[in-house]
Amino acid sequence: MVIKVFLASSSGSTAIKKKQQDVLGFLEALKVDYAPLDIACNEDNRMWMRENVPVEKKPTNGIPLPPQIFNEESYCGDYETFFDAKEDNAVYAFLGLPPPPGSKEAKEAEKAYILENGPVENGTVENETVESETVENGTDDAEDDENLEAEEVEEENLDDDSLKAPLKQEAQEEVEDEEAKQEEEDE
Repeated sequence: MVIKVFLASSSGSTAIKKKQQDVLGFLEALKVDYAPLDIACNEDNRMWMRENVPVEKKPTNGIPLPPQIFNEESYCGDYETFFDAKEDNAVYAFLGLPPPPGSKEAKEAEKAYILENGPVENGTVENETVESETVENGTDDAEDDENLEAEEVEEENLDDDSLKAPLKQEAQEEVEDEEAKQEEEDE
């Protein structure tokens, strides 16, 4: 599968040029095979891009600006959605490609799979469920597991006497601030 990146080689907009460079540079860094397709010099590329960007993704004037990204015939998104995927470490999912083994995205996908399907041992999924990791409300969503882990870390930190004093002092300062505000309002 080849990723198609529709670009404008002779754009007068520096913002568009920077966005195009950002997309291409990131794809090169990931060693993703892509084909840069120029819409400024090739009318067929321009028409194909305009026709294949979904209506809900087109701007109000109806003409999508480069860069626009496709996986073969399938629309992936524009620069903003690419940037969001990059920030979320989900570029391979955005592009519709399997993440390479050992990548951050592959590890996150593996964790999500384990949470949904149970632990994996020697390449096979065991029949166990993730019940041991469920939270009190009975759900086993990844978000709930993250919240549970955060609560456990918080509880561990509260057991540490060195952290209790700053927390107590902070709470006291908040109370004093509220009292001072109340006094000012009463005057």
